[in-house]
Amino acid sequence: MGNLFCCVQVDQSTVAIKERFGKFDEVLQPGCHCLPWCLGSQLAGHLTLRLQQLDVRCETKTKDNVFVNVVASVQYRSLAEKANDAFYKLSNPRTQIQAYVFDVIRASVPKLDLDDAFEQKNDIAKAVEDELEKAMSAYGYEIVQTLIVDIEPDEHVKRAMNEINAAARMRVAANEKAEAEKIIQIKRAEGEAESKYLSGVGIARQRQAIVDGLRDSVLGFSVNVPGTTAKDVLDMVLITQYFDTMKEIGAASKSSSVFIPHGPGAVRDIATQIRDGLLQASHHHE
Repeated sequence: MGNLFCCVQVDQSTVAIKERFGKFDEVLQPGCHCLPWCLGSQLAGHLTLRLQQLDVRCETKTKDNVFVNVVASVQYRSLAEKANDAFYKLSNPRTQIQAYVFDVIRASVPKLDLDDAFEQKNDIAKAVEDELEKAMSAYGYEIVQTLIVDIEPDEHVKRAMNEINAAARMRVAANEKAEAEKIIQIKRAEGEAESKYLSGVGIARQRQAIVDGLRDSVLGFSVNVPGTTAKDVLDMVLITQYFDTMKEIGAASKSSSVFIPHGPGAVRDIATQIRDGLLQASHHHE
């Protein structure tokens, strides 16, 4: 009906290309326009101004000889002021954009190792966007944004990378565990050393108390019992300790201690041997 009355409608976010006798005449903006076909005017086609997206999947090789699939998303749109260039100069803009993306990715990724390619995704996307902007602006297209949305290495490579990562984490865990065991052993050794030190201090104090007690006993006994000597008192103390020791050995059911020679008279022999040793040591020092 619109063609019958020489009227055409152009939708919003769309422009129409008007020709006259097969030659470009003007760009029709959204709205209603008179198109007198009887005067040679006709509508060549429509061009959308909406933002469009093209996903490009490109296979390439990294510097360390790993084949990867790089997925790039290019967002672009036609420029209203250059609608005639966008309509007439390119027959298939999507194929043209895809060719430029292939060219830039296959020139950039082979310069990088696999790990660097993951880290420099933004640099690759920037290089693709700059190249597309220079090329497509001459054809009436604006490159809004370019994204590298994914880098997919071969499945075997991904499995190997995961195993390397797992091995590295296990190595760190083993080092931490060894360090913890080392600290535990050091603390245990320090505790044992402190315990032995305190035990030695206790034994030294115990022996000092025994010596002090014996000295006081000998002095007190000598004062209270005239005519006794320190030797007599010491023999009596040794006899008393001998019987106390024998009592404790007899009270223990699983005791394996044996005195050789055995008998009360042996205490005197032991005391004599101790005294002789002390006298010989004193004589040697003199």
